[in-house]
Amino acid sequence: MISLGYAGEATKKTWNQFRGPDGSGVMEESKPPVMIQPGDLAWKAALPAGLSSPVIAGDRIFLTAFDEGRLFTIALDRRNGQELWRRTAPEKPLQKVHKANTPASPSALVDKEKVYVYFGSYGLLAYQHDGTEVWKKPLQTSKSLYGASTSPIAYKDLLILVTDDDANLENSRVSRSRVLAFSRANGKLVWETARPFLRSGWSTPTIWRHKDADELVVLGHGRVVGYNPLTGQEKWFAKGFSRETIAIPVQGRDKIYISSAQLGGVSDAEIDPKPFWDSMLKFDKNKDGKVGRDEITENFTWPLRPELPLGHPGWGIPLPSDPARRRERQQGIFGWADKNRDNLWTEQELSAHITNRPGRPILMAITPGGRGELGKEHIAWELNRSVPEIPSPLFYRDRIYMVRNGGTLAAVDPETGKLSYRGRLGGTGQYSASPVAANGHLYLLSDQGILSVVKAGSKFEMAHRFQLPESASVSPALDHDTLYIRGTAHLWAYRRR
Repeated sequence: MISLGYAGEATKKTWNQFRGPDGSGVMEESKPPVMIQPGDLAWKAALPAGLSSPVIAGDRIFLTAFDEGRLFTIALDRRNGQELWRRTAPEKPLQKVHKANTPASPSALVDKEKVYVYFGSYGLLAYQHDGTEVWKKPLQTSKSLYGASTSPIAYKDLLILVTDDDANLENSRVSRSRVLAFSRANGKLVWETARPFLRSGWSTPTIWRHKDADELVVLGHGRVVGYNPLTGQEKWFAKGFSRETIAIPVQGRDKIYISSAQLGGVSDAEIDPKPFWDSMLKFDKNKDGKVGRDEITENFTWPLRPELPLGHPGWGIPLPSDPARRRERQQGIFGWADKNRDNLWTEQELSAHITNRPGRPILMAITPGGRGELGKEHIAWELNRSVPEIPSPLFYRDRIYMVRNGGTLAAVDPETGKLSYRGRLGGTGQYSASPVAANGHLYLLSDQGILSVVKAGSKFEMAHRFQLPESASVSPALDHDTLYIRGTAHLWAYRRR
């Protein structure tokens, strides 16, 4: 059994929050199976819907879930998957979420005494490990394009939570966005810092433990900000990130690495328009190599992620559900690329519009000691290729790894920012889960449930590929000998035999 440590302590490695110790995705001492086979399945446990990743304390696993308008915190026995208890959050109107999200997406935080959960629709709840409620803290529901996904983290005796928000303060033009710190003992607010110029974001913050100090690093709308985690005082910030930021920052070699794709999920600064056009040809009913206004069907929209199947909620720009408004929106979208107004889209017209996008994908490396807006002296390098939209980077064995939609794994030198390799995993479609690592191997999960195991190192080397019995888009969790994967309806525990 691994030792159970306090949340936030770097010296005692437990999977106590989203992506485990410090949000790193790494548990070096763990030895889960590599050549995973059906016989390695220790157990599976049925679960309601939800996208929270498992967290672990001793022999208990904690998750959140959603069913029939109710929000749950669930505890399972780590040894056999048996449900130990289930608690329902107080009823409040549910936050509006995107089709690809759920009202139970933030992961729990656990320490030696309590488990803490955050629901965007309610706020914070704290339970003892046996399910006894300790305290609760209702919070204002943020207005968010996709719904809440940021998870709470710990620092010393504090629970820290980011509530970035598209809504404005009353009688104001600045947002309600805040970063909050609560006492883990009683839920009382210790400090709060306004983020008035940042709108909704989905990234979980992290504590950067570098040679000079501990800093709270929060990625948000267009910028990353460093704070004093004890007081909430802003220390530095860097710009250049997307409007939509999702990944958790990761650390290594006394640097912090922050990533965001270009708006719309674009991973490379130089956009190849051909996949976008190829995906639009599915609407070309008469096979003339063009898309006509009269060929608009129910799923027609502007393509954002052509590697996803048509009809997937992330494939293109969302459309209204009301049929009349939907048709009106589609007609407007068609006009974006139909520059000569001949009621036809050609490859040239779409390509010109696709490649003319604001912003850029970015992986940024920051060094300690900066104050105010960071310049070249504290931005070590930037990379604008192979940057994923949803999965966070992984710093493991002196290399940074990133997996993007379509199943491309990139390895990056953390000192120079140069690509070591790009390799094909074999999985296709969307990758939402962040990679995790243990015992010299990376574990990478596609939304289709394809788990790829890759050896860590300077060269791409696939060790194994395994098809999960169901689709899965949640970042896996690790203990000393088991890989836990949350699928659409179950938690799967693959254990070394």
